[in-house]
Amino acid sequence: MEQINIYEGEQVISRILVQDGVEGLEECLEQYEHVYAVMDENVAMKCYAAGTIADMLNRRGVPGMLVEVSEETKCMETVMDICGWLLENGADRDAMVLAIGGGITTDMVGFAASIYKRGVRFAYVPTTLLAQVDASIGGKTGVNIAGYKNMLGTIRQPEFTYICPQVLESLPMEDFQAGAAEMLKTFIIEDNGNYEKAITLLKALTEDFIRLCDGATLSDGEARWPEALADRLQDLTPLIAAAAGVKAGVVSRDQFEDGERRKLNLGHTFGHAIEYLSHKRHNDIDHGHAVALGMVYAADLAEKLELAEPGFAASLEHDLDATLLLIYNPYSIHDMAEAMRKDKKAENGKVHFVLPRAIGDVVMHDLTVDEVVELLK
Repeated sequence: MEQINIYEGEQVISRILVQDGVEGLEECLEQYEHVYAVMDENVAMKCYAAGTIADMLNRRGVPGMLVEVSEETKCMETVMDICGWLLENGADRDAMVLAIGGGITTDMVGFAASIYKRGVRFAYVPTTLLAQVDASIGGKTGVNIAGYKNMLGTIRQPEFTYICPQVLESLPMEDFQAGAAEMLKTFIIEDNGNYEKAITLLKALTEDFIRLCDGATLSDGEARWPEALADRLQDLTPLIAAAAGVKAGVVSRDQFEDGERRKLNLGHTFGHAIEYLSHKRHNDIDHGHAVALGMVYAADLAEKLELAEPGFAASLEHDLDATLLLIYNPYSIHDMAEAMRKDKKAENGKVHFVLPRAIGDVVMHDLTVDEVVELLK
């Protein structure tokens, strides 16, 4: 088992545990007398490894709650349902709340645990690639309000995050791609040679999938995705650990987003605007694909400001397209401007844009939305 630590000064305040199988989770829970598990109901039905986890929790007599998970249910009502369930089941200040699911699940459960009885312990078993490399790491919790993402929340670290690539075997292709975009985002911020390794692996995975789908219908092709993914999981594991390690390092140096941690928002200012418009107009663009689009916009903006070499944005766009991470964006920069003005990171009329100068080199640049529209129109 590989352990990656998040520090506050010299003190370890959260652990990220990377292991090939789910079996080690039981040992992680042994020190906690009163565990309460909250699982995404979709994961419970479709993830084989989650069934193994559920069997272990049942054997230990752990109370369990299933929650409906979507951007629409990522709200205070669901958080209050979780808090009410904890209260009904006698959860006290010594409770350990275990969240099993993707980033929406960990965000909601972490938020509920951070406010229940003024805060109880919690831990995560992220079941999506996006959650494993990004959403479950760093202590940010939150819910949406009025269509805007994560406007209510806290920063509070989980006791541990148990990362097991085995749970990805039943992950739909679209959800996997969303996480792959966040993984590449991490390596654009801090490379260590991992960006090219990730691009090479994702291209190979794409080629495997296309070969398996040769002559198949769309639905039959999608059914072949787990077969393609299973053959590459072993190669994916060190990249997941590397991405988690990058984020853990950034969070250790800047837990409350006073400076460096803002780099992790690469692609997110544009991406959140795309997501907001998608939700409003029912076009269903998910977070990861929105972030992939957002990174291309950020690279284009860096070129326009002469921070990046000419052609960098096109090169990044080519890589993302070759790994099937780019989708069509139906919104113009003018459409996106309104949502960017309401970005929660805006201060004094300006937004903190994270701009890539090259792979492994990003800078923060404050601009008004009108300045961005003028540069990118």
